[in-house]
Amino acid sequence: MKPACGLALSTSLSLMLVAFPARADGKAPAHGVTPAGKKENATPRTESIIVLGAGQARETQTISRRTIEEYTPGTSPFKALSKLPGVMFTSSDPLGSYEWSQQIIIRGFGQNRLGFTMDGVPLGNLAYGNNNGLSIGRALQTENNGPSTLTQGAGALGVAASNDLGGALQFTSIDPTDKFGADVAGTIGSASTWRSFARVNSGRLRGGGKFYVSYNHQDANKWKGDGVQRQDQANAKYVQPLGENLKLTLFGDWSKRGENDYQDISLSQIRTYGYDLDNITGNYALAKQIAHAYQNGTPYPEGIQNVDTVYYNAAGLREDALGYGRLDFKINRRLSGFVMGYGHTNSGEGAWVTPYVPTPAALGGSPLSTRTTEYMIQRAGFLGSLTYRIANHSIEGGFWFENNDFNQARRFYPLQDSGAPGSIHWYRSGSFYTQWQSVFNTKTYQVHLDDTWKITPKLKLSYGFKSLIVDNAARALSGNYLGVPTGTAFPSGALNTTNGFLPQIGANYRFNRHHELFVDYARNMSAFESAQTAGPFSTTVAGFQALQGKLKPEMSNTEELGYRYHAGGVQATVTGYYVQFENRLLSVTQGVGIQGNPSVLTNVGGVISRGIDTAVNWQFLPNWSLFASYAFNNSFYQDDVYAGGTVTARIKGKNVVAMPRNLANLQLGYDDGRIWGNILMQIQDRRYYTYTNDASVPANDVFNLNVGYRFKSHDFWLRGLDAQINVTNLFDKRYVASVGSTGFVNSDPNGTFQTLQAAAPRMVFFTLRKHFD
Repeated sequence: MKPACGLALSTSLSLMLVAFPARADGKAPAHGVTPAGKKENATPRTESIIVLGAGQARETQTISRRTIEEYTPGTSPFKALSKLPGVMFTSSDPLGSYEWSQQIIIRGFGQNRLGFTMDGVPLGNLAYGNNNGLSIGRALQTENNGPSTLTQGAGALGVAASNDLGGALQFTSIDPTDKFGADVAGTIGSASTWRSFARVNSGRLRGGGKFYVSYNHQDANKWKGDGVQRQDQANAKYVQPLGENLKLTLFGDWSKRGENDYQDISLSQIRTYGYDLDNITGNYALAKQIAHAYQNGTPYPEGIQNVDTVYYNAAGLREDALGYGRLDFKINRRLSGFVMGYGHTNSGEGAWVTPYVPTPAALGGSPLSTRTTEYMIQRAGFLGSLTYRIANHSIEGGFWFENNDFNQARRFYPLQDSGAPGSIHWYRSGSFYTQWQSVFNTKTYQVHLDDTWKITPKLKLSYGFKSLIVDNAARALSGNYLGVPTGTAFPSGALNTTNGFLPQIGANYRFNRHHELFVDYARNMSAFESAQTAGPFSTTVAGFQALQGKLKPEMSNTEELGYRYHAGGVQATVTGYYVQFENRLLSVTQGVGIQGNPSVLTNVGGVISRGIDTAVNWQFLPNWSLFASYAFNNSFYQDDVYAGGTVTARIKGKNVVAMPRNLANLQLGYDDGRIWGNILMQIQDRRYYTYTNDASVPANDVFNLNVGYRFKSHDFWLRGLDAQINVTNLFDKRYVASVGSTGFVNSDPNGTFQTLQAAAPRMVFFTLRKHFD
């Protein structure tokens, strides 16, 4: 297909307010500290969004650290980002941290086609069974989040991501403070939620360095059914100047997370049982009865329609260690740069008690067994960049290399006929059946070069390109049942993704200090995934052989035209976009999710996305602000699905799954320095979960309330004390949160495919914070 050429007039507009003024280098000052290290003035701040996009040649927005702090501690920063135009984020838990149900889509691109970094370190594709990274919630404690920057269309050339077809999210961590201090916080709330947090800052040491260490424990029951969602996490950061022109930064993170899953449900089940249908973790006897009935062809217990109506239990467990070292240097007034090395290890497991595979009699005899998907990631990489400033040019070039070893296996573990298994349990050994196992290696090489040329005081041109090479290798190992080899169900082989010229070009024109226009074009490529549960290696051996020689990497061509306005108490931008998505790989789930069948992978041709992003923030009184955003997106498939020359799914002209056409946010905020609060309404349009668009979930509108009080006193116990209350889903709306949790299907006319997650009802949380200095 031809690359998109003319800019469609359905361009994306994005209007935004500035909470803190952006610095000339495009970075925001650390929260609570000016660049000189002095405390900020205690003036009220009613705006919560930074527009680092001012002066940029692409749609770019940043939310401040203060915005994230207004949410319940432990809340995913994605939830704060979801108020930005064009961003759809949803989760079935109130904090947005439950990873199985996390879903973020930007302009029709899901998270596996977006780039994510933290302090420049690649976080991978953020899929639940992540094969090349980890979620931001496991990489960084929410209390240590700095500003987070979103680029809706195409990430900057230097973003370390091999899949950023539809944009990039760049998270940052805060730096240690110059003064010694300690911060403690505690949160309690609905579903027996409690969270404790402590951080100690060293202050500036004798040699000029400074550091902090922090730890938190978070524990909550599920809001329905039995089970817990628990996480322990520690962060540490050290910053050491090595002379005037050299700085060393070290960062470390450890996280251990265990969460019982909410059951995936269907539209039919919602109509029959309601939104509170869930796993029957507290009723092992009923789970065994259902399995017996399925395996022996006898009637199911009363109220149970089939073997998939309810399951006994499911859980996700992850343990991560992440660290980096970075040197920032300045050679002279024209030449500066940085080099960074990072490493990440992960041990993970997704457990699901299944009635489809019984435990052998000799090992316990239960009609159930525990099915696991087991993960092991070991990756290391290097990043670097040099910037040279001469005349009206700022020329920057850089590189990224990563080596990633990923092991994945599907195993089954025995359960006893008597005695219920634990709710969350790591299975390290003792499996009786290995359905499949594979080892993968992925090597990524990326270089980029770009120039920002200030042609006139009003006109700035940015242009450059990146080159990307990704080598994927997979080796499928033989499975076994009770020690007897069963062969391999998945393919072995190698794939390569190469493109030496992925260009970006954009221009920004400032009419005056209030008005500016920008236009840009970017071409991006996504590398193939190396996993048994996603990408080309997730299909059958025959399917992989059929794709060999025909498989092409997904490509996107993005064009934007936008306008920004900022004056007085009003700031805004509006952007129109046109995206042509080529070689889209469509994965169709076979059977119900618990069976774990190989998917059918097909190149379904192209997708066209057209849309508009708008947002405006108005500070209409000294302590009051109103923020509104609206996005329209029309993403549709260009081609039907063919197999052997025959149409197998008529999806041409159908809307892309999971992406609503209309998204809107409206937030009223107040902040007088002591009392602060905001109420946010979010609207999502109808979302399809079938490729033929014959099944969808209805639109929803949800309200969230955040209020707080900052104590202003010289008393030791009141000085630095903050209290806040957060209410999610204020009016107790019942609706579907995530769609496609177990994948998408061509058609579901009867609404029986279990791939939906119910949203949490109204929940309330109370937090106290105290700073000691």
